[in-house]
Amino acid sequence: MHKKGENEQLFTIKTLNNIADCGLNVFNKENFTIDNDSESPDGIVLRSYNMHDMEIDKNVKAVARAGAGVNNIPVSAYTERGIVVFNTPGANANAVKELVLTSLMASSRNLFAGVTWTKGLEGQGDQIPKLVEAGKKQFVGKEIKGKTLGVIGLGAVGALVANDALDLDMDVIGFDPFISVDTAWNLSRNVQRAMTIEQLYAKSDYITVHVPLTDKTEGMFNETTFDIMKEGVHILNFSRGELVNERDMAAALESGKVGKYITDFPNENVLKMKNAVPIPHLGASTKESEENCAIMAARQVKDYLETGNIKNSVNMPNASLPYTGKRRVTVYHQNIPNMVGQITSALSDYSLNIADMVNRSRGDFAYTMIDIDNKVNGDVIPGLNEKISQITGVVMTRII
Repeated sequence: MHKKGENEQLFTIKTLNNIADCGLNVFNKENFTIDNDSESPDGIVLRSYNMHDMEIDKNVKAVARAGAGVNNIPVSAYTERGIVVFNTPGANANAVKELVLTSLMASSRNLFAGVTWTKGLEGQGDQIPKLVEAGKKQFVGKEIKGKTLGVIGLGAVGALVANDALDLDMDVIGFDPFISVDTAWNLSRNVQRAMTIEQLYAKSDYITVHVPLTDKTEGMFNETTFDIMKEGVHILNFSRGELVNERDMAAALESGKVGKYITDFPNENVLKMKNAVPIPHLGASTKESEENCAIMAARQVKDYLETGNIKNSVNMPNASLPYTGKRRVTVYHQNIPNMVGQITSALSDYSLNIADMVNRSRGDFAYTMIDIDNKVNGDVIPGLNEKISQITGVVMTRII
């Protein structure tokens, strides 16, 4: 990071994947430079690049994934170092929703298998129309109208799927014990609420899952849960492949207990499954989605570097103060008693008055932002950073 002048800083951004130009353009040239060869950038923006074996400089302050999943980022290690990790929830939600509903209808009508069979008729010449008429009966499907769709996880994608499925005249039942207030406002009142996930399993003709991979959700689709479901249920998985016990899924497909398994995460096991529909991870693969994710990721990094405000972090608490141009002290620290008191005491030692302050915690750590009321000239307050850094439990501090 290079100093420019009072309250202005020049930040360096490094990208690890091709990021849409509309996202990179968020970083204005007055305050930012894009340098993909930099060894000590202030911020890193990426998509699917694997950072687990990557050494990053101590100057790195923020990492942003232009997408929802962060399995390719060592989040815990960065948390210990005070590096904020962002993702872009909801930016690709419409793209995923459209593919879920497309797959729901296409698989229900056996469209994928039918198209593959039809293409195999190449070379039959004038006989093709007759062969089509004779063979089409093997692909008789069923309509989704009036059927019940179970939606597990009512976040950005799940809520869109649920609402649009209602417009397709489906009955929709949803389960999400952690539904946010914002999502609840956007969710149609006609979506039935399942009190337990077992209730959803038992009632649904189709089930689509939109939850993160955790210790609790890994293998959530297995022999035990299949037993609760209707015969011939269709399961759509556009979240994570590991949510499904593949051995149990193969057996359920073979027996007909599960009629179709539509997944965006094919592997060798999936390709061998009867009635599996493997999609080559196309959920967020639209031009619009990539642009939305790039813009959102860039805006979050830009705002954090310039103002210290945090939004959509996966490892730090969301925290925001209107930025008025006053000197701002940001401190990432352990969530233990008397931390804020020690920080404000350090400011008092410099005769600095507090204009505004916010403190937010997340698990074992917390984040504090303090705006200083005094007029302070120059880029730094000599010694203040060092004084706060010496407080036991402080991980990172910046003066903006």
